Amino acid sequence: MKTVYVCTDSVTGIFSAVYDAWKMHKTEEECGIALREFMERQLFCDYVEVSETEEKAAAVENMIRKHMGLLAYHDIYQAALAEDNEKGDAVLGTMFAAKRLKDSKKIMEHLSYPKVEKVFELSRRVGNESHFLVEFIRFRELKSGILYAPITPKCHVLTCIAPHFADRFPLENWMIHDKTHRAFAVHEARKKWVLLQEAYDEVQKEEYEEKFKNMSEKEMEYETLFKSFCKTIAIKERENPVCQRGHLPLWYRPNMVEFS
Repeated sequence: MKTVYVCTDSVTGIFSAVYDAWKMHKTEEECGIALREFMERQLFCDYVEVSETEEKAAAVENMIRKHMGLLAYHDIYQAALAEDNEKGDAVLGTMFAAKRLKDSKKIMEHLSYPKVEKVFELSRRVGNESHFLVEFIRFRELKSGILYAPITPKCHVLTCIAPHFADRFPLENWMIHDKTHRAFAVHEARKKWVLLQEAYDEVQKEEYEEKFKNMSEKEMEYETLFKSFCKTIAIKERENPVCQRGHLPLWYRPNMVEFS
């Protein structure tokens, strides 16, 4: 009977599931990983709830870095952030495939393995979205003086983009709000950024979102100037919506000042 390790949709959850499967000396055919939020039970499978801990995740991280290399770890980590129900199985399968190779650090070159190819595709998807968001994120100054930026990404990209802005704005208080996954990347001036999960319920949601709409007077003034600038430099005769969508997809625009 196949053992399926059930975990949450997070890097810690997936790595903890890998830890449990590896510890039991299972083969690829004998085990799998299912995300609790998207799990569909199948016949002849034994479902085991994973006890998720930072210690397990750290142990798997160190194992990947040591035996598979930093490049493979980068791809596996980003794949674990993707929005895909089968990413846990893909990560576990890639590690089993690396175990069979003479040089496990070349695992990401073996795209003929379906699970390795899956990890590569998921990593590229997360990397592309992170790259776009670094360009398209727009911060707004709240009345409290905090710079606030809402985003609605498909993948869990906060840990990929937060280091860039921490380096870009080390002297500012800012937060990036991932509305899709209800999470925040919060940075206090001259300190390290932290990742937080929304703690309020649906009843309090409107109250919190209203606070994020209270912009400072200076922010409102600059927004008006920026919108006027964008409108002024536009050449109506050269408008090309199809080309524009290729460079700036529609689903990024609701969170951008110039399209609000």
